[in-house]
Amino acid sequence: MTTMAPTRTVRVIGEAGDRHDEILTPEALDFIGRLDAAFEERRIDLLRERVRVTARLASGSPLDFSIVTASIRADDSWRVAPAAPGLTDRRVEITGPPDRAMAINALNSGAQVWMADFEDATAPTWDNIIGGQLNLLDAIERRIDFTTAEGKQYRLGAQLATIVVRPRGWHLTEEHLEIDGRPVAASLVDFGLYFFHCAQRQIDAGYGPYFYLPKLEGRSEARLWNDVFVLAQDLLGIPRGTVRATVLIETITAAVQMEEILYELREHSAGLNAGRWDYLFSLIKTFGHRTDFLLPDRANVTMTAPFMRAYTELLVHTCHKRGAHVIGGMAAQVPSKDPAANEVALGKVRLDKEREAEDGFDGSWVAHPALVPVCREVFDGVLESRPHQIERTRGEGEVTAHQLLSVRRISAPPTAHGLRTNIAVAVRYFAAWLRGQGAVALDGLMEDAATAEIARVQIWQWLRHQAIGRDKVLEVLDDELGSLGAEYPWAAVDEVRALFERTALSRELPAFFTTDAYARHLVRHPKSARL
Repeated sequence: MTTMAPTRTVRVIGEAGDRHDEILTPEALDFIGRLDAAFEERRIDLLRERVRVTARLASGSPLDFSIVTASIRADDSWRVAPAAPGLTDRRVEITGPPDRAMAINALNSGAQVWMADFEDATAPTWDNIIGGQLNLLDAIERRIDFTTAEGKQYRLGAQLATIVVRPRGWHLTEEHLEIDGRPVAASLVDFGLYFFHCAQRQIDAGYGPYFYLPKLEGRSEARLWNDVFVLAQDLLGIPRGTVRATVLIETITAAVQMEEILYELREHSAGLNAGRWDYLFSLIKTFGHRTDFLLPDRANVTMTAPFMRAYTELLVHTCHKRGAHVIGGMAAQVPSKDPAANEVALGKVRLDKEREAEDGFDGSWVAHPALVPVCREVFDGVLESRPHQIERTRGEGEVTAHQLLSVRRISAPPTAHGLRTNIAVAVRYFAAWLRGQGAVALDGLMEDAATAEIARVQIWQWLRHQAIGRDKVLEVLDDELGSLGAEYPWAAVDEVRALFERTALSRELPAFFTTDAYARHLVRHPKSARL
């Protein structure tokens, strides 16, 4: 039995914007206040536990599957909930920020699912966060159509993708909403506003409130989300089990708790996803102090690397064992005006999706509507008329923690090209992010916060182990900042440099670039709110 949370007053200190009052209603803010009252203390405790776990692993404690939860893994009787309406067939999922044009293009793309991303693909300006909530509400109400000043029309079609929302992670806060002088958890803001305004509307439309959960580091964090779902459903009189959530396995600590994460969320689970770039980012953050975890250029760490194969094999086996969907990683290519370049890019996408479909994945991600037909064709060839291949289990044997951590076979020193690529991606992404753009097309790929994170932590790791020299890094940094300023006169070059130096060149590695950069650059309060 869930105890109803008391009310806490949520204060809006962000600048008022067009139609913000439609989202930031007293009732919606009260709903967020009740979630905060019930779960903020637990959230803080879990963030402290992250620090403790990281410290233990850094001191040499082994990472392995837990003996404490062995009974959960050994019990073959439990399964996750059956697939919810609109989530049975997920062979193609498109991802992107919830801006107005992207929402329409994604919903019309022919993909089965659109993941509206408030996390890695959104720079969390106040306008982006509340504007994204408005766009989701307008899309569900089918009033999102618009025409640009240049006359380009955006209109919703008849067949639309199922909406799945990715809120920000547990580690982030929303500085434009306060309770007792402190910011509110960003995850509860993104979840709470969408759930309050759209859950019943989605149910009435024949679907439900569906979510992708990022950056979880273990089963306790999954249990916290499950309890959030239970209370939210109780507060609004929605039947328990209506919420469904897919968890991105994008941390190394979550990788050894996949089954436990499904178990904690089983009433609300929609499966797991292969968050490949954040997974590598987590691996470096966790073990970057060890020389045996010195990874080569990002482009050379492919999904066919032995430790990444172990990761995907464990994902497929775990999900299908428990009756859950398993969704593959991102195809980040974007179309080019060069036909030859397009042919090469689409060939890479096809190979990647063929591997996933043949390995047992039930669907996969793309970053651009032009990739939807390729992904669909590949999965159609394997699935045919079936909506998924959950009945298929992998029987190659048990994946061990040692296999998940076996990176030595691909270890190699960084190349000059890899160094320059990482710096170029980081500084260009930082420049766009500081201007409020969270998804950026760079050199034929859609880059987001996850790829910027792995770019800067690789540089930190290479410097730590003296695989590259600091003088060389600073030389390339100067070159790339000069190119950035010449190509984009609007770029805040000094701020980009400072952000890069704080997050890639410091002695201690910051866990995320987004936390400090958000507080320094994206928080905007009216002057009266600062008094």
